[in-house]
Amino acid sequence: MTLYENMEQRDSIQFLCEEFRKHNHIDIEQSEKYGVKRGLRNADGTGVLAGLTLICDVVGYEMKDGQRTAIDGELYYRGIRLNDIVDNCVRENRFGFEETAWLLLFGNLPTKPQLEKFMETIAMARDLPAGFSEDMIQKAPSPNVMNKLARSILALYSYDDNPEDQSLENLMAQSIKLIAITPTIVVNAYQVKRWVYDKKSMYFHQNKREYSLAQNILRTMRPDKIFTEEEAKLLDLCLILHADHGGGNNSAFATRVLSSSGTDTYSALSAAVGSLKGPRHGGANIKVTEMMEYIKAGVSDWNDDGQIKDFLRRILNREEGDGSGLIYGMGHAVYTKSDPRAVILKRNAEQLAEARGLDKEFELLKRVERLAPEVFYEVKGDKKPICANVDFYSGFVYKMLRLPPELFTPLFAVARMPGWCAHRIEEILTGGRIMRPAYKALMTPRAYIPLDQR
Repeated sequence: MTLYENMEQRDSIQFLCEEFRKHNHIDIEQSEKYGVKRGLRNADGTGVLAGLTLICDVVGYEMKDGQRTAIDGELYYRGIRLNDIVDNCVRENRFGFEETAWLLLFGNLPTKPQLEKFMETIAMARDLPAGFSEDMIQKAPSPNVMNKLARSILALYSYDDNPEDQSLENLMAQSIKLIAITPTIVVNAYQVKRWVYDKKSMYFHQNKREYSLAQNILRTMRPDKIFTEEEAKLLDLCLILHADHGGGNNSAFATRVLSSSGTDTYSALSAAVGSLKGPRHGGANIKVTEMMEYIKAGVSDWNDDGQIKDFLRRILNREEGDGSGLIYGMGHAVYTKSDPRAVILKRNAEQLAEARGLDKEFELLKRVERLAPEVFYEVKGDKKPICANVDFYSGFVYKMLRLPPELFTPLFAVARMPGWCAHRIEEILTGGRIMRPAYKALMTPRAYIPLDQR
């Protein structure tokens, strides 16, 4: 199917777009006039308070005398520092994503027997329903794995005997199934995409019940099923870092908005996937990778700060890159001085970059991180602190893990599923009202004109 069957249809669409533009302009200055919170952000940069949560806290600044003061960022899962979760998993040399999923869902750290039972429960739920891969993925492939993931989650409704039940027991059962099955959908969708769109071989490997979620992703994604323990632990770390980011992030908020309407789990979670797909949200990790390719090609001396700054200026002025005027991976709505997830990724990337022969590329990435705030100030005149966010380094880490770019954002979705499910359950059990913010109407009343008088 194509959008335009012929030039006549294309011209018709162009005519309709021109008509739309005549009558649909809103001046951004009107937002200030009416006190609109654009992006649901207050004028001082803080977020509009939309709800209460016990799940996650994102800390990037302090308020002193009514002003935002920059501080090193912190991320808390159920009150526990992200750094402490990561450090303990590293010290004990074990996988931690399943433990993180438990923590987000239930609100406390599991005992060893609880964690073992939880991991066993997830392992038993990894397989797709009978015929699902053939009917829902292979027969309707997509060049974009996120698109296929969203459609597959919606399709799971038809395989659920009780999809509308919103009891805690049913919500929990649906959540466990989605956490377990999302990696399988993602890998299968990627394999079919390789076959149909890339004209390459596809491989379908069985999950191993005794493997962690991170191990199974690498096993089923690679043709030879071979991976190292170091690679699996690094992927597990990435999943922990991405597991949640508060109720206000775009995809979690989308989950809560849909959940507040009383809709089913699959509709709410497919909307979260659609949100994360966007380049201003989870899709930014691919955009960082693309941007770095532009910089690598456009800067002859990667050690020359002047050349790098000049190229970054041209990006901001829409003269280079993808024309968006964005330096992807830099800046965050909450974090000011640092994003703790980016700090952790950067530290771990440094250890592996030299071994992978990517140390020069990593040094270029660090230079861009250091110079981008200076260029922002020179071009935009904005003095607010700007730091690298998690997307800035996640794509590079995935590249070192030999993961294809098509899986960068889908892996973000795999990681975020426990957080989305936790926010859905919390919204249903504690929200109690459909979300319905207001929009100021700018039109003025006017008379209807009969067709023959126009």
